[in-house]
Amino acid sequence: MRENRLEELEQTIGYRFRQPELLVRALTHRSAVSEGTSSQGPADNEQLEYLGDAVLGMIVSEHLIETFTDWSEGQLSKSRARLVNASSLCAAARRLNLGNYLRLGKGEENTGGREKPALLSDALEALIAAVYLDAGLPVAREFVKRALLETAIQAQGTRLELSDNKSALQEFLQARALPPARYSVVREAGPDHQKTFWIEVGVAGLVTATGVGSNKKEAEQSAAEQALEQLRAEKDKVE
Repeated sequence: MRENRLEELEQTIGYRFRQPELLVRALTHRSAVSEGTSSQGPADNEQLEYLGDAVLGMIVSEHLIETFTDWSEGQLSKSRARLVNASSLCAAARRLNLGNYLRLGKGEENTGGREKPALLSDALEALIAAVYLDAGLPVAREFVKRALLETAIQAQGTRLELSDNKSALQEFLQARALPPARYSVVREAGPDHQKTFWIEVGVAGLVTATGVGSNKKEAEQSAAEQALEQLRAEKDKVE
């Protein structure tokens, strides 16, 4: 990877590496190694991803405890899960334009690897580990705050501790002794690396709702949110 590209990313993340090889490794997907396109470079980023997952979990837990001092363990656990899930990490990686800097094999390159949520979220975890190894926990903590926590907490605030929409819908139905919701794909469009899904949820013959998303999980969450809104509105009318 050209040095000026590394410097560009360092400016974006607000940190200059003393060991730039750590940054290069964090950006190297296993496809680049297995296809031989990285024969002169470092190993892939999977070990860094493993370490980054642990460092991220600790930093997020610490930040939540400091920010929401009166929350229970359950509230903290749900919030951490939402902050460190693949969707949250992918969004943060896209804000950093991390996909532009990934080192990919030809196969991944040709199938839209730079936009794949799994590759982006894994690369962000690897980058967190690289910062941690290069400069220690305090610097890694500040990076995670800038890249992930400040934006997510500002956007969601205390709603972080709420269950995700599918879980919330399931809990709503269970509390009323109703059968579980049923999800089905009603439409999908676009190329494999950039698909859009439409998913319908049916709830005990009471309501149906359709959600749209860039993957099935996202579309299911959207559909569940709309179904919940309808059910709660009907509940309020009855009461």
